[in-house]
Amino acid sequence: QVQLRESGGGLAQAGGSLKLTCAASRRAISTYTMAWFRQAPGKEREFVAALSWNAGSVRYADSVEDRFTISRDNAKNTVDLQMNDLKPEDTAIYYCAVDTDPYLGGSPYSDTPSYEYWGRGTQVTVSS
Repeated sequence: QVQLRESGGGLAQAGGSLKLTCAASRRAISTYTMAWFRQAPGKEREFVAALSWNAGSVRYADSVEDRFTISRDNAKNTVDLQMNDLKPEDTAIYYCAVDTDPYLGGSPYSDTPSYEYWGRGTQVTVSS
């Protein structure tokens, strides 16, 4: 079983930046697809970004394309989400997730049921 722990959330002003980190434990994530999702109050959890096991394939939600960057360090067992040009609508709890399929496309990468393990989330609040 994989345990995931997100960190790096906090308060930012519109136009600012934050970097989230997801640290995995109990099992290496080097052969898994990793993703970030977010959930705003009163809304469904939504896909943000996903990265295949070797970082060869990446996908972003349209709303964060060109502003957010997902990356991974398999040696450190971590996945990051660099968030730039933040907007108030980015305010949400951000979750890290694991899909044990190493390749994007093996299962719908933007669907929450495709992911077997989840962290508890980290709050990101963007003020206008």
